[in-house]
Amino acid sequence: MQVSNLRLSVALITLGLTVSTVSQAALFDDTEARKRIFELENKQTTDHDAQQKAITDLTRTQQSLDRRVQSLEALINGKGLLDMQNQLEQMRQDVAQLKGDLELVTHQLEDMRTKQGAAYTDLDTRVRKLETLAQSVSSGQLPVSSSNGNGGSAADAKADVSQQEANAFAEAESLNQAGKYKEAFNAYDAFLKSHAGSKLVPDALYGMGYTQFALKSYKSSAATQQKFLDSYAAHALAPNAMLSLANSQIQLGQIPAAKKTLKDLVATYPSAEVTPSAQKRLKVLESIK
Repeated sequence: MQVSNLRLSVALITLGLTVSTVSQAALFDDTEARKRIFELENKQTTDHDAQQKAITDLTRTQQSLDRRVQSLEALINGKGLLDMQNQLEQMRQDVAQLKGDLELVTHQLEDMRTKQGAAYTDLDTRVRKLETLAQSVSSGQLPVSSSNGNGGSAADAKADVSQQEANAFAEAESLNQAGKYKEAFNAYDAFLKSHAGSKLVPDALYGMGYTQFALKSYKSSAATQQKFLDSYAAHALAPNAMLSLANSQIQLGQIPAAKKTLKDLVATYPSAEVTPSAQKRLKVLESIK
């Protein structure tokens, strides 16, 4: 009986130990599993946060690229680039216009110098001839010319030029040569009114047109020189009057008319002293588009 109880006790003790060992093993396995699960959850959370951050960064980058693409599309297809192109084209046109203006001014300056030199030479020659005429009138030895009122020059005026006429005309010419154009214009105008039948009327008429041009009364100057040409086409000053007419037409912006006048001058008076100047001026006008 005692042996049986002892055996039962041993068996119970052994069973308890076994159960304790199994419980401890189970407890260890559960803690390790929880630890690993916790670690895995932390790793998943970390990986999720990293992925989320990467997704956020990629989204921002994409949005930035989208905005840049939209800006470029707006620049290419919109008003910005068109305005830039228009401004560039306008600048090109302005530069071309400035180059044309500079070329025109350069030619005008050259022509002005040529014209001033020719005008001075012409006026000086006329004054010298007139001085000779005045001296002839004073001495009663006025030269007689066979030319009519449509030809010749002041020095070739006929013998019916009076001392008064010669003096009045000489005064107007002297004022013109001195650059006193307003006074010279008044003197020519007074001469034409007082001596309408004088042989010096063509010279006075041309001189008046010259002073009108110098005073920048281009329309009046053109009318005066045209009147001269209509009445005295065979006069020695006709080529000068035609050149003066062309100059007034240029100043008035009547370029086609000026070209025609210059062409007529070259064709009608090929040997005239002012013809080379007319040819240069015509070349300048032809070069302007």
